[in-house]
Amino acid sequence: MNRHWLISILLGAALTATAQAEEDHHRSRRLVAQGEILPLQEIIARLAAPRGRVLEVELERQGARHLYEIELLDEDGQVWEYRVDAADGRVLDRHREE
Repeated sequence: MNRHWLISILLGAALTATAQAEEDHHRSRRLVAQGEILPLQEIIARLAAPRGRVLEVELERQGARHLYEIELLDEDGQVWEYRVDAADGRVLDRHREE
């Protein structure tokens, strides 16, 4: 595989990921405006490790429910993943990443 082909593939993947993130952002803003989910800032403020640094956030739909999947880096360098009901902020699952 030549180098230009590889660069084209990587650039395409990066553009696709960026477009998906932008679409997710617009979808989440719409859902917040409609009152279906809580704002991400409010969810993060409710988590047990508010002093952690957010590494990644995904908003997923599971049946009729929307879930935030949030990865946080805590003060000790541990990465935690939270699954949170986006409608009411209830933590459904929390585990440390290995």
